[in-house]
Amino acid sequence: MAIGPGEGPRERLLEAGIRLLEQDGPEALNARKLASEIGASTQVVYTHFGGMAGFYQALIRESFVLFGERLRAVPLTDDPVADLLALGLTYRENALTNPQRYRFMSGVTAPGTGVVISHDIIAEGTPSVLDDVNATFLPLVEAVRRAMAVGRMRDDDVIGVAGQFWSMIHGFVFLELAGVFGHEGHGVVHVLAPHAVNLLVGLGDEREAAEASALAVAPDPLVPEGVTIPAAGSQQPRRGRRPGR
Repeated sequence: MAIGPGEGPRERLLEAGIRLLEQDGPEALNARKLASEIGASTQVVYTHFGGMAGFYQALIRESFVLFGERLRAVPLTDDPVADLLALGLTYRENALTNPQRYRFMSGVTAPGTGVVISHDIIAEGTPSVLDDVNATFLPLVEAVRRAMAVGRMRDDDVIGVAGQFWSMIHGFVFLELAGVFGHEGHGVVHVLAPHAVNLLVGLGDEREAAEASALAVAPDPLVPEGVTIPAAGSQQPRRGRRPGR
């Protein structure tokens, strides 16, 4: 469950962690700063999380809970392929709206945390040792399963196919956040949509049907309101200390 108002020290620390992460990046995540945000001593971090490693894992979990709420808000239609693509666009919107949190969730900006949450998705059927992380993958799996059931994809390894779509949107988002596709969202039209259609055709869909599904969920505007995609070559400011210090 996401954090609500009037919660105790543990929840307030997580709320402060998410706020600091988005404002100042992962370098701001240290016990002293977190404790000061809620008017407590650093002991509160160790009391409720056992230390910063425990806090990092809890923050990752809470970040995925919030992400999961977004995914569950995506309405289901009678077009499972459009629903699948809509999940991908929600993934992108979440990343663009919360870029520091997204990088942290992906393990890119969490140096020195000592937290390992991933395992072999092909062997295990899920991407993580954490249920809250897996809960964000299941809607993708279900959309793929529905698409196969109605003949929009040939019968295949559901987990593997879901992994293909996840890899597609994950890679696109990282490049977009780096400014590779410009800052006006044109990569959605010229890269992501054609990539998705080509992948769907390769998985057995008719090109015309795949294009219609992609058009049905095309984002307008291309970039979410209030979001600025950095220009290529620019760097986010790095403030504060390394995590945990």
